[in-house]
Amino acid sequence: MTADRDTETAPERANEMDAKAAALAYRGKMSSKRNAKDKSNRSQKHAPKAPLAPPLDAAAPVPPVQAEKQPPVAPAVQVEARPSVAPAVQVEAAPSVAPSRELVVRETPRASERERFHRKAKAAEPPLTGEFDTAAENLAKLVDQGRRVMAAAMSAPDLAETRSELAANVADATKTLGVVAEYWMTQPERATMAQADLISGLTDIWSQTLHRFSGEEAPPIVPPDPSDKRFSAPDWSNNPFFDCLRQSYTLATRWASDMVEHAEGLDPQTKAKASFYTRLISSAMSPSNFVATNPELLRATLEARGGNLVRGMEMLAEDLLAGGGTLKIRQSDDSKFQLGVDMATTPGKVILRNELMELIQYAPTTSEVYARPLLIVPPWINKFYVLDLNREKSFVRWAVAQGLTVFIISWVNPDENQADLGFEAYMHEGVLAALDTIERATGESKVAAVGYCVGGTLLASTLAYLAAKHDKRIDSVTFFATQVDFSEAGDMQIFVDKTKLAALEDAMAKTGYLDGVKMANTFNMLRPNELVWNYIVNNYVKGVDPAAFDLLAWNADSTRIPRANHSFYLRNCYLENNLTRGEMVIDGVKLDLKKVTVPVYEIAAKEDHIAPARSVFIGAKYFGGPVKYVLGGAGHIAGIINPPEKDKYQYWMGGPPVGSYDDWLKSATEFKGSWWPDWLAWLTQQAPRKVLAREPGGGVLKPVGDAPGEYVRVKA
Repeated sequence: MTADRDTETAPERANEMDAKAAALAYRGKMSSKRNAKDKSNRSQKHAPKAPLAPPLDAAAPVPPVQAEKQPPVAPAVQVEARPSVAPAVQVEAAPSVAPSRELVVRETPRASERERFHRKAKAAEPPLTGEFDTAAENLAKLVDQGRRVMAAAMSAPDLAETRSELAANVADATKTLGVVAEYWMTQPERATMAQADLISGLTDIWSQTLHRFSGEEAPPIVPPDPSDKRFSAPDWSNNPFFDCLRQSYTLATRWASDMVEHAEGLDPQTKAKASFYTRLISSAMSPSNFVATNPELLRATLEARGGNLVRGMEMLAEDLLAGGGTLKIRQSDDSKFQLGVDMATTPGKVILRNELMELIQYAPTTSEVYARPLLIVPPWINKFYVLDLNREKSFVRWAVAQGLTVFIISWVNPDENQADLGFEAYMHEGVLAALDTIERATGESKVAAVGYCVGGTLLASTLAYLAAKHDKRIDSVTFFATQVDFSEAGDMQIFVDKTKLAALEDAMAKTGYLDGVKMANTFNMLRPNELVWNYIVNNYVKGVDPAAFDLLAWNADSTRIPRANHSFYLRNCYLENNLTRGEMVIDGVKLDLKKVTVPVYEIAAKEDHIAPARSVFIGAKYFGGPVKYVLGGAGHIAGIINPPEKDKYQYWMGGPPVGSYDDWLKSATEFKGSWWPDWLAWLTQQAPRKVLAREPGGGVLKPVGDAPGEYVRVKA
C-alpha cells in the first residue's frame, strides 16, 4: 500500500487485514515444517547407520528447506480485495480475521510470466478437444452442403420428367433382370448348383480370412486383379478384413455375370441389357465406393475430420447446378485449358459459316501440298477439336505437316431454333456445302474424305446418295471407328428400343434437342468404373479436385443434338438398321452402300465400347469397292488419336474384311506404334500429284474468322 493511512477506504483496510492473515498463515506453515524437520533429524541421530544407497522402494529424501532465508511474507503475491471478481484463493481465517472472507490474487509481473509459460505448454499438448471441435464443425458444414445438394438436384427444369425418366429406367432394369430370374426359376437343379457354388466360394473366403486373423499365411481364394485400380491400395491385400471384402465382392459379381451369361433362350437385346444392368449394379455396390468399407477413404476421412466430405459435397452441389439438376460429373480441371491457346491451336481460317456448320481450312506448313484436298467430317455429338487437342496430339496438325490441305467441319451447338434440322439437312448443309466450298477455294473437283464415328455414318450415307446421283466428287474415303451396320452395335443398343425411343422423342419435343449432359452420361455409363464411380469417389468422397487432362476436358465440353436429327439416327440405325438393309431414304433417295465403289480405309479400335471393332468389321463388308480394314489398339479415342511420335499402342492388318472377325484377327499381323503412316501411304499413292501451297480461301473466299471458329465455343 502506498496511499496515506488516513485516506484508506474500507475495502483497503480489509485488504490489509487479509494480507496480515496471509502472512501469519504462511509463517505458521513454515514453522511447522521446521519443527517436523528438527524432530526427524533427532530421530535419525540415534538410529542405526543407513546404507549408502536407499532401497529401490524407498522414497527419495526431501532436500532440506532453508527456512531462515525465507522472507516473512510471500514476495510474489500482492493481495487486493475485488468484490466483483470471483475469488481465486481462500485462506483459513486467523482469530482476528472473519472466517468467510475470500481473497482475489492479483498476479505480479513474475506470476504473469509463469502463467504465460503454462498456457504455451498447454497449447503444445495434442489438441484432442480441438479435433472434436473440427469434426463437429465439419459435420455442421456437411449438413449445410447436403441442403445445397438437395436444392441443386431439385433445380431441373421439369422435375416430374426427370423422375419419370429415372422411374422408367428402374422399371426397365427390374423387368430385364426379372426375365433372367424367371429362367433360373424354371431350372431349379441348375439354380441350386449355382447357389451352392456361390456359398462354397464365400465359405472358403471366410475360412481363409479366419486363418489370416490367427496369424497364419493363407493365399487368397480370389487373387487381386492388377488391372482393377479400385483395389490397388496395399490395405486391400494386407488387411484381412478388407481383403475379405474385396474377395467376396469380386466372387459375387463374377457369379452374377455368369448367371446372366448362362441364361439360355434370351434374345440378344434382353441379354445385352441384363449384362449392362448387372455391371451397373455391381459397380455401384463396390466396397471401394463407401467410406466404411474402403481403407483409403476411411483413413482420409479420419485424418481430415470429415473435411473431405464437406469439400466433396460442395463439388457435388456445383456439378448438379452445372447440369441443371442432372449430375454433370467433372472429370478434369477445365480451367487449365482455353480454346485457341491450349487446345485447337492449329492455324487456319473459317471460310464458310451457315446455320449448321463452320468450315475451317488450315494454313499450310510446307511449300508444296498434295493437289487433292482432305475433308474431315467429325461427329456432332462431340466437338471437332478431339482431332486437334494440342500440338503433340493433333491429327490435323500432323496431316498438314505431311503436305495435305485439310478442311474440317465444326458443327453448330444447336438450340431450340435448330430443332427441325434432320439427317438430310446435315448432309446438304454440312457435307455437300463443304464440297462446294472446297472446290471454290482450291479449284479441285476431287476430294478425299474422312468420317469419324457418327460423322462417318453420315459420310457413308452421303456417299450412297452421291452414288445414286452419279456424283463422284469424293473419290477416296476413310472411316474412323464408324458403324454402318448396327446388328451387333454393342452396349449402345441397350439404350434404344421402341419404348425408350418413344419416351426420348417426347422429351426432345419439349426442348427441341437432346441435352449434352444426358448424352455424355450415356457414354460414361458404358464404362461405369472408370468414368463414373472413379470420379464420384475421388471428387465427392475424397474431396479432391480432378487433375487437368485435355482429353477429358474435351469430353466434358458436350454438345446438344437437334430433335429431328437424333430421332432419325436412332430409329434408322440402332432400332431398324436400315442403312445396310437398303431401306434408308434421304431426300427421296433409297441408299445402297454397294454402289459406293471408291477405295475405303476402315480403322476400328480393339477396345471400343461405342463402335465395337466387330460391328465395324461387319459394316465394312457392305461397300462395293476395295476395303482395307485395320484394327488399332486402345479405345474409341486413343485408338484413333495415336501420333507416331508417341510410339504407343499397336495396330493389326490382315487384308480385307472377309469371313468372321475372329478368324480375321487370328491371322492378322501386329505392328508396333501408330497406324497413321500406313494410312498416309495408302492415301497419297492414290493421288500423288502436288501443287504449290494454298492459303485458306485460295484468294477467292474471304475468311470470316480465325480457327477454331465461333461455333465450337458455344457451351451446352
